[in-house]
Amino acid sequence: MLNNNSAESTTAKNVLAKTADLLTLDELSLTADSIAKLQLPNGMIPWFENGHCDPWNHVETAMALDVMGRHENARLAYEWLRTTQRTDGSWFNYFHGDGRVEETKLDSNVCAYIGTGLWHHWLCTQDLATLKHFWPMLESAMTWVLKMRRNDGTILWAREENEKPWDYALLTGCSSIRHALISASKIAVVLNTTRPEWIETALQIDLIIQNDRNAFEPKDRWAMDWYYPVLTGALTGDAAKSRLAEQWNTFVMPELGVRCVSDEPWVTASETAECSLAYSAIGDFDTAKYLLNTTIQHRTIDGSYLTGLVYPNKIVFPTDERSAYTGAAIILAADSLVDISPASRIFKYDELDNY
Repeated sequence: MLNNNSAESTTAKNVLAKTADLLTLDELSLTADSIAKLQLPNGMIPWFENGHCDPWNHVETAMALDVMGRHENARLAYEWLRTTQRTDGSWFNYFHGDGRVEETKLDSNVCAYIGTGLWHHWLCTQDLATLKHFWPMLESAMTWVLKMRRNDGTILWAREENEKPWDYALLTGCSSIRHALISASKIAVVLNTTRPEWIETALQIDLIIQNDRNAFEPKDRWAMDWYYPVLTGALTGDAAKSRLAEQWNTFVMPELGVRCVSDEPWVTASETAECSLAYSAIGDFDTAKYLLNTTIQHRTIDGSYLTGLVYPNKIVFPTDERSAYTGAAIILAADSLVDISPASRIFKYDELDNY
């Protein structure tokens, strides 16, 4: 295992230079610094300076900080989630640094992702006391998510506060939720308990994704619906490879990266890095590296990343936006390629999970 806090750092740097030609461990560390600098004293990590924060991307940035050894920053990020969690286990969708809630929508995927984040934190730190500290938050979140389950086993996307859920499920959201549920169930085992309903729900989601795509609201324009079932392990093996091959030409702009939506020449570095993770998940590391390398066009001098570029003129969109979650996705994709952290395999499925 390569580690950035030991004598193995030089080895890690050399391997990274070979595997993802444009990034060294020092450059990734600079990206982690750009994320950490945004973190507020209360632990919240906004998208950018003076920007808002959503809990899903907040977890992703915490994961990236853990990869690069910033464990105290990551722990503070999870503590912010603990203090902002609603009594029913959910979180509002968008927050400002002063505590104001920008959007009161309650999104099932946003609320579930803490499962993936805390499992990742445990893999990176082996900090049992911290895992126990956050267990009530995790259990409450998963309980709320399961209340959004439909009769067919899918998870409804969202609802407004004190209102009924919207009557449809999303493929990307349910894919992410199945990963979070399995991750949360693994945490339960570490803490000498079990939550079989979490595993059962995840497996039911898998069956639906594999056999009934009509169960989900059509979102075919969006790249995430293409690769997320693979990234999160709902599809593996030949089914995963076939899924990625089907729409490569639809979403990948050669040498530029992944379109956010199929009908616009808007390449986002986060979608490109996540798609790289999906290719790592199926063991196609050459393609994963190729995709990660294209994101260099989004990199800025301080290690942060532009959210998106519109081609052919490379117009920065949103204007001048450099987002913490984009840098985080780059770090996670690099980790999956070269094993920087003990959590580098969290999005790999070479073997069946031991449920």
